[in-house]
Parts: sequence; structure tokens; C-alpha cells
Amino acid sequence: MVKFFKIKASGFLILANGIMLAIILNQLAQIYFFRLDLTEEKRFTIKQPTKDLLRSLDDVVYVEVFLEGDLNAGFRRLNSSIKDMLEEFRVYSKNKVRYNFINPTIAKGNRAQQEFILELAKKGIQPKSVIDQKDGQRTEQLVFPGAILSYGGSEKGIMLLKGNMTQGAQSVLNQSIEGLEFEFASAIQDLTGTNRKNIAWIEGHGELDNINGASLLQELRQSYNVFKINLTEKPELKKFDLVIIAKPTQRFAEDDIYRIDQYLIHGGKLLMMIDVIGVNMDSVNNGEFFAFPNDLGLENSFFKYGVRINNDLVQDRVSLLVPIKTDNSQMTQIEWPFFPLINHYAEHPATRNLDASVLKYTSSIDTVKALGIKKTPLLFSSGYSRKISAPIKISFNDLRKEINPENFSKGPFAMGYLLEGKFTSVFKNRFLPERVDTTNFSIVDKEGKLIVISDGDVAQNSINLQTGRPQELGFDNYSKRIFANQDLLMNIVAWLEDDSGIINARSREVEIRPLDKEKIKRKDFWQVINLALPLLLLSLIGIAKTYFRMRKYGIVK
Repeated sequence: MVKFFKIKASGFLILANGIMLAIILNQLAQIYFFRLDLTEEKRFTIKQPTKDLLRSLDDVVYVEVFLEGDLNAGFRRLNSSIKDMLEEFRVYSKNKVRYNFINPTIAKGNRAQQEFILELAKKGIQPKSVIDQKDGQRTEQLVFPGAILSYGGSEKGIMLLKGNMTQGAQSVLNQSIEGLEFEFASAIQDLTGTNRKNIAWIEGHGELDNINGASLLQELRQSYNVFKINLTEKPELKKFDLVIIAKPTQRFAEDDIYRIDQYLIHGGKLLMMIDVIGVNMDSVNNGEFFAFPNDLGLENSFFKYGVRINNDLVQDRVSLLVPIKTDNSQMTQIEWPFFPLINHYAEHPATRNLDASVLKYTSSIDTVKALGIKKTPLLFSSGYSRKISAPIKISFNDLRKEINPENFSKGPFAMGYLLEGKFTSVFKNRFLPERVDTTNFSIVDKEGKLIVISDGDVAQNSINLQTGRPQELGFDNYSKRIFANQDLLMNIVAWLEDDSGIINARSREVEIRPLDKEKIKRKDFWQVINLALPLLLLSLIGIAKTYFRMRKYGIVK
């Protein structure tokens, strides 16, 4: 009897210790918060800058996701990944990120659905038509892979299906999953207005105006403070976090070059989109046109900083289609090699997982020796490209000629470069301009960043042929397709401006682990194995346990 009470007391003691240990661990978990991610690629681990952003929220962020309903397997995987990501956001924000999934197709009546779809489109969420096979029947449905975030009376729509569309549906979905953290975190950062940066948009040299640069300027103003700056007014560029020069057509004076140079030398960040070959589209449309180099006065600056934009144009067989009249006066669309489609990007946070961008009359870029400067090529033509040196005859009549593929095998060529480091002033060992303040002149000072793209049209939006209003950047009037020019430039700006490091979330990698197609053919065999083997193992364990018990207590000899 005493032994029984000892055993019973021992059991209660173990139970009490277990309860006490659970209480202590619970209290410690509340004080020292942590989460474990056991996946190989850490797909549920968000970056530290994102965590800091979420912890700094002063108000609730409401997220409405419209990817819901009868989805195929691929979009169900994206839907599940969105839920997982938003749950992480909710936890790290201490419930200040609240989310809801809505099925846009549940609106009653066609008219109500159409109004709802139009309302989503105004907020930047475009439906995608998905064609699938279901029960042997071909089905087509609209999905809305986007979300609307609301904070403090403001809201922002984002698309969550983004990727290089040339790599197949599963790769695009995977790239979209990789980009979820950045899309949500950057939208929250824009809405909260934390750390809003100042951008100088340079004018005075024939740069893109309010019409031709309308789309990019509008998009920039949603996230940054943008100021139009004329260098002749002697502005203090050092107060700006980024300077943008978009498609200048007139020569830069020495004073202007000096101000840009010193801004970069003192640690500035500069984005330059430059046409070194002048092409007048009206002249091309009217017949043959010879293109010559633009005299912008920037050649020495680029050379000193570590690159040379060549006096040539790149022709690429992977190019945009343009309409021309055939011999029988019919309109047809033919590839125009002077408008290369960029599908080849660097594995860099600014350019990773982007869809195709379109460039127009762009030049190749080479690097030159520049001590202390790290050079990273960002944009490339395809392998089916070539260079033509200036002067260059440009004529739509050439489209009627048969293209020899052997002539288009010299690529790829770099058409965009990132330069980082301590730049050396272009005015080293030179006389300084007389009309500038040279008090703080430096030959080498702080580390700066410069991105050069050898095409100004990358930032120029098209104009609606009927209304005369600006189109979205990247929209092509003829194919009605929207290319990724805006995403490209906004990612570049975000990378240049991002001191917090949120842009590095674009480096997330999620590995695709497809099923073995040969083993799928033997699915009946594997189903039997999965059902029968666990039962067989349990039976064997039960038989073995019974046998050893009987032997232990002497029933079996």
C-alpha cells in the first residue's frame, strides 16, 4: 500500500513539474519571441528590414486579397503562399496586419461583376484569363491575382502575379511567390510614408516632359517626393537622395556636368537613361533616315566613371512587332530589330524575376578601367543580336528583306550597367568651370552609385492615338501588351533609394520540386504502398510487442 502511494505521489510530482515547466516556457515565449523555419530555403522567414517595418506600424494595415474561388493547382499554391506570408506579417506586426480573402466572382449579376472588375482595374488589379483542363473539358476563367492595402485612410493596389512570362506558367507562379514579401512590404512602406525620399528630375536639356514621362513620374510620386530641377538655377543636389536624367537631347554645359559630377563624388545616387544615337521617329516613318551620334557632352564623364556607351545601335531578332504595309497595301506586323525585347537580366535585386522590357534604338555598353569601381551588367540583348556602328541607315523598307540568321549571332550585349564605389571626378587634372562654387570640390570622396541605361525610350510612355493622353509606361499601342519597363525602373529606383534593405527581399528563392513524371504513371502502385505499408508496420509492431510480453511473463517458452 505504501509503495502504491509512493508511486502515486511520484506521478503527481511529475505532472506538477510538467505543468510548471509549461507555464515557465509560456512566459519566456511571451518575453523572448521566436519562430522556427525548418524549410530548406527558409521560405517562411522574412527579412529583418521587413520585420522592423512591421514592428514600427502605428495603425492597422488592412489587406484584401482577391485571389480566391475555384482556382487551379498553380493558383491554389500561390493563394496558400500569400496566406502564409500574410500570417507572418500578422505575427510580427502584433496583429496590426489584418487580411481577408475575397472572391470577386461572387457578385450577383453580370452588371455587378463588371462594375466590380472595373473598380479593381482602376486600382491597378488586372484580371488574368486562365485556360485549364477540368474533367476532360477545356475551361476558361478570370482570376484576380492582386490585393488592396489600406492604412490611415489611404489605399494601394498591387499585382501579385509577376515574373518572366517566357519561362512558363509554373516558373512565373514560383517567381511570384518569391516576390510576395517585397510586394507587400514595399506597399506598406509607401502607405505609411516612412522614410519618404527626395528625387530630382533634371530638366533643361530636352529631357522627357510631363507628357512623355507622365507614367513614370506619376508612379514615382506615389512613393517619393519628386522635384523638377533645372541645373542652370544652381540647385543644391546634395539634398536629394536620387537624381534622374531621362533621355536628354541637348548638350550639357560644363557647369551642369560639374554639378552632377560633384553630386556623385560626394556619395550621390544617379540614374541616367541616355540615347547616344539620335533617331527621329517621324523621319523613319517617312522613309529612309540616317542616325548620327548625339553630342551630349557626357562621353568623358562616363569614361571616367568606368563605362563607354558605344556609337552604335543593337539589332535583335527577339524584338517588338511593328505594323507595316505589304506590297498589296495590307497591314502586317513584323519584328523590328531596332526595338529589342529584354528578357535577359542580371541576378540582382533590382532586376530579378522581371518580365520582358522593350528598348528602342539602344546602344551597347562596354566597361573601361576605373579604380575602386564595381561594375555589374544589368540588361542584356539576346544571343541573336548584332551591333551596327554610326552612321546607321534606318528604314522600314528593310523589313521586307529576308533576314540572314547568321548575321544575328554576336550577342548578348550589355545595355545597362550598375557602377558602385568611390568615383574619381571627371575634372581631375582639368580646369574647373568659372561660374560654379568650387569650395567643396573633391576628386574622390564618398561611395556613390550610378546606373546607366543606353536608352532614353525605356522611360518614355506611349500616347493614346485617339485621345492623345499618356499611356502606362511599357504599353504598346499596336500589340496592346504592357511590357515591364515601369517595374524595371521602379525596382531600380527602389534599390538605389532603399537604405532600409527591403528591396533585398527580392533575392528570396523558392525551389520548385516537381513530381517525377515516370512515377506518376505508377500512381496505383504508390497509393497501395502508402495505404498498406503503414498498416503492415503497425501490425508487425503489435505482434512483436505481444510476443515479447508473453515471453517476458513466461507464457511463451
